[in-house]
Amino acid sequence: MSSPEQLSTPERPVEAPNATPEHYERAEQAIEQKEAAPESAEKQAERARVEALETAVSVEKGGAEKDRRPKSAAPARRRGAISKHEKKVAFQRQMKHIQAEMPAPQRAFSKFIHSPVIEKVSDTVGATVARPNAILAGSIAAFVLVLAVYLIARNYGYVLSGFETIAAFIVGWVIGTVYDYLRVMVTGKKG
Repeated sequence: MSSPEQLSTPERPVEAPNATPEHYERAEQAIEQKEAAPESAEKQAERARVEALETAVSVEKGGAEKDRRPKSAAPARRRGAISKHEKKVAFQRQMKHIQAEMPAPQRAFSKFIHSPVIEKVSDTVGATVARPNAILAGSIAAFVLVLAVYLIARNYGYVLSGFETIAAFIVGWVIGTVYDYLRVMVTGKKG
């Protein structure tokens, strides 16, 4: 169908093994003649682009196998778990981005709260003292025990001091903490 003498087109590219040096010489002469003809700059640019694409296709067909994988702009993500360093860098990048959009007082507070020392203390307190079950148990125990103590004191005519609520909360908190500890020991699950 196509001979080495014909110029390649997108529909019928010339294959490199059939191309001869004479073909390339004729193509160069045709290009020079076309450039000599008066044309607008846009047409010349378009023609040069088409010819460059055709040349690339013909060279590619004669060269090594084309890599069929799509080339992405982003580097390939490595497989496996994310390291602590990667997490830390991603967190810091996200915090800087979010803090840049905050007003100055909120930004200062955010930087204080998210400082490593404050975060460590907060995580430790949240994992030990301020457990949700312990606080819930303390609140329920405070309500029930203070209600019982109040009804008994009122029946017998005693005056309450105000420490009853705090003491009842502490008792309930201890019960909630013991319950959490035993549940983790039996089931092995923290959540």
